[in-house]
Amino acid sequence: MHLIWARQRGIGERAPAHEIDMADVSAAQWIAIIGLGAVWLGAQIALVAGLPRALRRGDVPRADRGSPQAFMLFWLDQYSVIGLALTGAGIALAAWGFLQ
Repeated sequence: MHLIWARQRGIGERAPAHEIDMADVSAAQWIAIIGLGAVWLGAQIALVAGLPRALRRGDVPRADRGSPQAFMLFWLDQYSVIGLALTGAGIALAAWGFLQ
């Protein structure tokens, strides 16, 4: 509110740092912010879940079809793919936002 009042009266072009209006943030900055958030969340997921079994070398855990262990392995693989996808998309968005 103070920012609108100051602009109407021509008092300074920029507000103090603690009074920045969200409308002052450009679209490129929002893209970079969202990208960094996706990288943070995706990296946390990838750290916890690791790589999906399809991308691992050597002996990978297996379970009998239809068993609870097979169900958990399936969802762990899905979770790790989501983490990798979020990390990759976040890096791309952050780079795009910073380069605009």
